[in-house]
Amino acid sequence: MSRDAVNAICKTLPGAEHSDPWGGGHDCWKIGGKIFALIGAAEDRVSVKCDSIDTAQMLIEAGVATKAPYMHRSWVALPCDAAADELEHRITQSYRLIRASLTRKAQAALAPLD
Repeated sequence: MSRDAVNAICKTLPGAEHSDPWGGGHDCWKIGGKIFALIGAAEDRVSVKCDSIDTAQMLIEAGVATKAPYMHRSWVALPCDAAADELEHRITQSYRLIRASLTRKAQAALAPLD
Protein backbone atom coordinates (compact mmCIF):
# COMPACT_ATOMS: atom_id res chain seq x y z
CA MET A 1 0.00 0.00 0.00
CA SER A 2 0.96 3.62 -0.17
CA ARG A 3 0.23 6.90 1.57
CA ASP A 4 -2.64 7.43 -0.88
CA ALA A 5 -4.07 4.00 -0.07
CA VAL A 6 -3.90 4.72 3.69
CA ASN A 7 -5.69 8.03 3.11
CA ALA A 8 -8.32 6.18 1.04
CA ILE A 9 -9.01 3.84 3.99
CA CYS A 10 -9.34 6.76 6.41
CA LYS A 11 -11.62 8.69 4.05
CA THR A 12 -14.22 5.90 4.07
CA LEU A 13 -14.78 6.02 7.85
CA PRO A 14 -17.96 7.90 8.91
CA GLY A 15 -17.23 11.44 10.07
CA ALA A 16 -13.50 11.22 9.34
CA GLU A 17 -11.94 14.60 8.64
CA HIS A 18 -8.58 15.27 7.01
CA SER A 19 -6.36 18.18 7.98
CA ASP A 20 -2.75 19.35 7.99
CA PRO A 21 -2.63 21.13 11.38
CA TRP A 22 1.13 21.67 11.43
CA GLY A 23 1.56 22.50 7.75
CA GLY A 24 4.12 20.96 5.46
CA GLY A 25 2.11 18.01 4.18
CA HIS A 26 0.96 15.99 7.19
CA ASP A 27 -2.06 13.75 6.71
CA CYS A 28 -3.95 14.00 9.98
CA TRP A 29 -7.24 12.13 10.26
CA LYS A 30 -9.68 13.03 13.03
CA ILE A 31 -13.07 12.00 14.30
CA GLY A 32 -14.87 14.52 16.50
CA GLY A 33 -11.72 16.65 16.58
CA LYS A 34 -9.54 13.80 17.91
CA ILE A 35 -6.74 12.17 15.91
CA PHE A 36 -7.14 8.50 14.96
CA ALA A 37 -4.47 8.28 12.21
CA LEU A 38 -1.48 10.43 11.35
CA ILE A 39 1.09 10.34 8.56
CA GLY A 40 4.03 12.70 9.01
CA ALA A 41 5.02 15.08 6.23
CA ALA A 42 8.20 13.23 5.30
CA GLU A 43 7.26 9.74 6.45
CA ASP A 44 5.86 6.60 4.90
CA ARG A 45 4.29 5.34 8.11
CA VAL A 46 0.92 5.83 9.72
CA SER A 47 0.52 6.27 13.47
CA VAL A 48 -2.55 4.68 15.06
CA LYS A 49 -3.88 4.15 18.57
CA CYS A 50 -3.97 0.69 20.16
CA ASP A 51 -6.35 -0.43 22.89
CA SER A 52 -3.52 -0.54 25.43
CA ILE A 53 0.17 0.02 25.99
CA ASP A 54 0.54 -3.78 26.16
CA THR A 55 -0.93 -4.23 22.67
CA ALA A 56 1.33 -1.50 21.31
CA GLN A 57 4.36 -3.13 22.93
CA MET A 58 3.41 -6.54 21.54
CA LEU A 59 3.17 -5.11 18.00
CA ILE A 60 6.53 -3.41 18.42
CA GLU A 61 8.19 -6.58 19.78
CA ALA A 62 6.67 -8.64 16.95
CA GLY A 63 8.23 -6.27 14.41
CA VAL A 64 4.83 -5.25 13.00
CA ALA A 65 5.15 -1.64 14.16
CA THR A 66 7.46 0.86 15.80
CA LYS A 67 6.82 3.41 18.53
CA ALA A 68 4.88 6.34 17.13
CA PRO A 69 7.00 9.48 17.50
CA TYR A 70 5.57 12.26 19.67
CA MET A 71 2.57 10.12 20.65
CA HIS A 72 1.52 8.29 23.83
CA ARG A 73 2.92 4.78 24.37
CA SER A 74 -0.43 3.27 23.31
CA TRP A 75 0.24 4.50 19.75
CA VAL A 76 2.29 2.67 17.13
CA ALA A 77 3.56 3.49 13.65
CA LEU A 78 3.02 1.05 10.80
CA PRO A 79 4.77 1.34 7.45
CA CYS A 80 2.40 2.51 4.71
CA ASP A 81 3.52 -0.47 2.62
CA ALA A 82 2.46 -2.99 5.29
CA ALA A 83 -0.07 -5.66 4.34
CA ALA A 84 -3.36 -4.06 3.28
CA ASP A 85 -5.46 -6.10 5.71
CA GLU A 86 -3.18 -5.22 8.65
CA LEU A 87 -3.30 -1.50 7.84
CA GLU A 88 -7.06 -1.51 7.38
CA HIS A 89 -7.54 -3.42 10.65
CA ARG A 90 -5.26 -1.15 12.71
CA ILE A 91 -6.66 2.07 11.24
CA THR A 92 -10.24 0.91 11.80
CA GLN A 93 -9.46 -0.19 15.37
CA SER A 94 -7.86 3.17 16.11
CA TYR A 95 -10.92 4.92 14.66
CA ARG A 96 -13.26 2.79 16.80
CA LEU A 97 -11.27 3.55 19.98
CA ILE A 98 -11.29 7.28 19.37
CA ARG A 99 -14.94 7.28 18.28
CA ALA A 100 -15.90 5.43 21.48
CA SER A 101 -14.16 8.13 23.54
CA LEU A 102 -16.40 10.88 22.12
CA THR A 103 -19.43 12.14 24.00
CA ARG A 104 -22.69 10.27 23.42
CA LYS A 105 -24.05 13.30 21.61
CA ALA A 106 -21.06 13.41 19.25
CA GLN A 107 -21.30 9.65 18.63
CA ALA A 108 -25.02 9.88 17.92
CA ALA A 109 -24.39 12.53 15.25
CA LEU A 110 -22.16 10.12 13.28
CA ALA A 111 -23.31 7.66 10.66
CA PRO A 112 -23.12 4.04 11.87
CA LEU A 113 -19.95 2.10 11.23
CA ASP A 114 -20.56 -1.16 9.36
